[in-house]
Amino acid sequence: KKLLNQKDVCMANADQVKEITGFTIGGVSPVGHLKQIKIYIDKSLSRFSNIYAAAGHSHCIFKISFFDLCKITNGEIKDISE
Repeated sequence: KKLLNQKDVCMANADQVKEITGFTIGGVSPVGHLKQIKIYIDKSLSRFSNIYAAAGHSHCIFKISFFDLCKITNGEIKDISE
């Protein structure tokens, strides 16, 4: 099975992450990126009442519901946990 129905999927390196999102790995927020990117949200996260996401720094997080995370990111829900 292809992950996210893509032919070639790979993890971005630290420089690419910083250039595209403006955040350093370990603190990449799901919102506020420098460049517009597709956001994929693993549907398995829907089982939690609250999710804790990075808030722009490796020592900062924020609490959000699955529904609100989907709403603020305009993220596409995918089964990516397999």
